[in-house]
Amino acid sequence: MSNILIIKHGSLGDLIQANGAIQDIKNSYKTSKVLLLTSRVYLEFMSSCPYIDGVLLDKRLPRWNLFYLNHLKKLLEKYQFSHVFDLQNSKRTKFYKKFLLRKPIWSSSETSLDEGEKLSDFNKESVLSRMEKQLKKSKIIIKNTQEINLSWSIKDISRTLKQYTNGDYILLFPFCSKKHVQKKWPYFSELIVKIKEIYKNKYPILVAPGPNEIDDAKKLKAKLVLDNNEPIDLNFLVSLINSAKYIISNDTGPAHICSHLNKKGLALFGSHTTAKKVNIGNTNFKTITVDDLSELMVDDVINYIKKNLD
Repeated sequence: MSNILIIKHGSLGDLIQANGAIQDIKNSYKTSKVLLLTSRVYLEFMSSCPYIDGVLLDKRLPRWNLFYLNHLKKLLEKYQFSHVFDLQNSKRTKFYKKFLLRKPIWSSSETSLDEGEKLSDFNKESVLSRMEKQLKKSKIIIKNTQEINLSWSIKDISRTLKQYTNGDYILLFPFCSKKHVQKKWPYFSELIVKIKEIYKNKYPILVAPGPNEIDDAKKLKAKLVLDNNEPIDLNFLVSLINSAKYIISNDTGPAHICSHLNKKGLALFGSHTTAKKVNIGNTNFKTITVDDLSELMVDDVINYIKKNLD
């Protein structure tokens, strides 16, 4: 029995979108042990994923840390992987191919290019289209790569939800990575006030802040969903999204979850990318794209919500 390695460090949205590809890889190697190499923050979450047989931790320490690299190399060599599916396609994973994993057959964006095709042109395609093309080049049968199934991560959270609401609720994701401030719509505070004016007490407004977002979340007139004053884990997050009546989000990891769960809601995009390229949006989870998010007014967002919430 051979061992197969999939590399996907993150981010959350990218990892969520890789679930379909991971499932297709496993289905194509049913008799093999398929392992995922990922970051610590996703270790517990992906350990319960039924499409893989185990999870390996990559601390992603600096590449000049030769002690760590040697440790990681020995760990990976122990499994004698026959194939590596690099779904991260980063400078780090290219380094791993050159110095840590020389023997396995390697699948990446670069190995997926047609003759004469440039990587820059390949990267213009949508995330899931690129992933599908990469797997097809490796003779993987495609069934789930663009049809992500997250049902495995949904838990019964009904008892916990009772401390926040006894019925339907609106869920907001008003934050984003500090590295990508251009993704942040600046008027969530005003939006909360407007929703409360229109719908009164019909829909409690919940916010599930991530690490380093709790202090900012406390400034909003919404109910914070926390676990002993700490951010909820990813299984709870997916389940919270799945149970929501309606969701409004920036272009962040939770927006990918909302879209692939086909939830009713709205994702807000500036000019940093397009919803099509990152595969967010469908008949239920709508998107608004503007050149400058600061110019997207609260009333415009409210009009979208009114059309789809009731």
